[in-house]
Amino acid sequence: MWPDTELLVMTGLRPLLPGVRLVDELPDKLETRVPLVQVLVVGGADDRVTDTATVDIAAFAATRAAAWELAEQARQAIHSLAATHDPGQRAVIDDVSTEQRPAIVPYGNPAVRRAVATYTVSARMRATT
Repeated sequence: MWPDTELLVMTGLRPLLPGVRLVDELPDKLETRVPLVQVLVVGGADDRVTDTATVDIAAFAATRAAAWELAEQARQAIHSLAATHDPGQRAVIDDVSTEQRPAIVPYGNPAVRRAVATYTVSARMRATT
């Protein structure tokens, strides 16, 4: 059994990004729901013990400056999850590394700006005693 990395990351980020909605699927009328951070597993591998997930973190905001700021807050927050555990999932995040730093990516809605970064999150289930 492997941890649900999207849920693990969202649960860990929630207290670190107060006032920011964290989702795995984008809501309708996104422009009315920013600031928002989307957590999406886009790939990865395992070694039968550790699941190493490739995770995109997309920061959505009303302005380019706010998207940059939120993306940087999310970058600091996700790195702070290394060497932590989630008792609810009985899961451990061993390490987090940046694969692609935040970059502005056009979204197609003039009322929303987006910055996307890619991280590697290494997690495993905690042994039960």
